[in-house]
Amino acid sequence: MSVEVRRVGPEAAADVLAVVRAAFAARPPLDPPADALAETEESIAEMLGRYGGLLALLEGRPVGALVLDPVGSTMYLRRFGVHPDAQGHGIARMLVDAVVDAAEGYDDATVVAREELPRTLRFWERQGFREIARSSPLVEMRRPLRTCVYDADDADAMQALGRSLAGQLQPGDLIVLSGELGAGKTTLTQGIGAGLHVRGDVTSPTFVIARVHPSLVGGPDLVHVDAYRLGGIEELDDLDLDTDLDHAVTVVEWGEGLAEGLTESRLEIRIVRSTATDPEDEIDPRRVEITPVGPRWHALSFRGLG
Repeated sequence: MSVEVRRVGPEAAADVLAVVRAAFAARPPLDPPADALAETEESIAEMLGRYGGLLALLEGRPVGALVLDPVGSTMYLRRFGVHPDAQGHGIARMLVDAVVDAAEGYDDATVVAREELPRTLRFWERQGFREIARSSPLVEMRRPLRTCVYDADDADAMQALGRSLAGQLQPGDLIVLSGELGAGKTTLTQGIGAGLHVRGDVTSPTFVIARVHPSLVGGPDLVHVDAYRLGGIEELDDLDLDTDLDHAVTVVEWGEGLAEGLTESRLEIRIVRSTATDPEDEIDPRRVEITPVGPRWHALSFRGLG
């Protein structure tokens, strides 16, 4: 299977329109109907003339499309669709991945979805988009453009992702982990510890708050912190983590809203359990969202981990 995603302008209006019509016509009837069904070749050409769009081709045939619509520092994704005959090949995800390059210089990407289409909402959630506004029947969802999203079907996959991530870490790096109880934060940290080749079993440090795992190979130590029981930033400061930050990789579970002030650069990692999981299914997948913050990460890409 050969899939190509290319940047296009008004010249591709006919191909984009054909994909949009097929994709939106295949959806259940909505009230009011989707605006996309009223588009013409001329209206699509006008939209593409502002900033262009993306067209996905499967073996040379147009099968996926979206229109890029910048508003302030946000890039809106309009008329996003995949031809019904081409679904199941990962084309929608390829289009989302291509947005990162096409929208360079913008802070985030935003979509407007319909609340009557729960599968569509789940798709956007799995690509790292979070609801920011709702005006029935429309749901607005946003994702920081530098966020990379990975699926981890089980504990082994989560640890493998951590080991892969460890290969890009160096002394002084801070990782802020968030996610509900049992989401897999400690499992990911175990993978990071294995990738850094540190001493000792990495377990949840809930009752000791912080645990140091020295390197066995002359690399950075791993400082593993559980901020769940901390009452605020003052108690985090009392741990004197500043003395370790320059020489270790520091992972803070439950650190969202607390650990960001420790350094200007950090990795924010959010682990989310899939909402689409069948309760009788033995597989309990997770979505891992990695967002680099600060100058330390400007030259690095976290695509291709795992």
